[in-house]
Amino acid sequence: MKMLGGFSLVDLFPSSNLLRLLVANAAERKLKKVHSAADAIMETIINDRLAKRSSTVAAGGNDDEDLLGVLLNLKDTDDLGFTEIKAVILVSHLDMFLAGSDTWTITVEWAMSELMKHPRVMEKAQREVRKVFNGKGVVDEASIDRLQYLQLVLKETLRLHPPGPLAIPRESKETIVVNGYKIPAKTRVFVNLWAINRDPHHWAQPEVFEPERFLNSSVDFRGTDFHYLPFGAGRRMCPGMHYGLALAYLSLANLIYHFDWKLPHQMKPEDLDMRERFGIEVKRQNNLIRA
Repeated sequence: MKMLGGFSLVDLFPSSNLLRLLVANAAERKLKKVHSAADAIMETIINDRLAKRSSTVAAGGNDDEDLLGVLLNLKDTDDLGFTEIKAVILVSHLDMFLAGSDTWTITVEWAMSELMKHPRVMEKAQREVRKVFNGKGVVDEASIDRLQYLQLVLKETLRLHPPGPLAIPRESKETIVVNGYKIPAKTRVFVNLWAINRDPHHWAQPEVFEPERFLNSSVDFRGTDFHYLPFGAGRRMCPGMHYGLALAYLSLANLIYHFDWKLPHQMKPEDLDMRERFGIEVKRQNNLIRA
C-alpha cells in the first residue's frame, strides 16, 4: 500500500517516457521483493499444513476441510501444483486479509486519537464496555453487539477518517455533467470519500467529532447511504470491510476495557496532533504510540 500511494515524479511529468521507464524499473524491483516475501510466507503455511496433514492421517484422522485442505486434496487427484495453490490463496484471500488489516490498524489508531482528544467520549465508551464485560478477563465476540455507544464511536471515526480517502476507481458508462463539469463516457472516475463524509450539506458541524450524531440513525457502513461512504459502495467497495470492522471493535473494546488512557506530559487534548500523512491511506502523520 505504501508503494501504491507513494510520491512519484511521473505524476508531475506524465509525458516523459524516459522518466516513466526509470520509475517503472525501480517499482518492478520493489514489487519483486514484496512478491518474494509473500511467496515465502505461503511456502511456510503450506509446508506446515503438509506436516500436520501427514501426522493427522497417520493417526487415522481427517484433515481440515478448509480452502487449503481442499486444494491439497485436488493436488493429490488432479494436475494441480503448489504454484496454482499459492495463486488461488493469494487471489481469493490475501487481498481481503491485507485490506482488512489496514482497515483495522488505521481505524483503531484514529479512534484512540479521537477518544484521547475527547475525554467525555472516552469516559462514556469506557463505562459502557466495563459494564457489559464486568468481571470478564477479556472482551470477546459473544457480547460485542451490546456495545451500542462504541459502535457510534467507530461510525464517527470512520466518517472523519476513512481508511482510504478515494474509492476504487470506476468508469463512466455515458457522458454526464456533474456540478458543471462534463465527464465523457469511458472516463476513469475517482470518488472522494473523505470529502463526502465531511460534506456540510449533509452533516452538521462536519469537522467536529460527535458520535451521538448517529444515535437513532439507520446510516451504516454498507454503502447504501451516499453521504456516508467510509468503505465505498457497490460491488467494488472495500473487500476487507467486515474483517477489519470485527478486529477494530474487539481491539478498541479491549484497549479501553483493560487500560486507562491519558496524554503524556500534561498535554491538553486540544494540543494533540491530528494531521494526516500523505498517501493512498489516511494514516496519522505521527504515530499515536511510540515504542
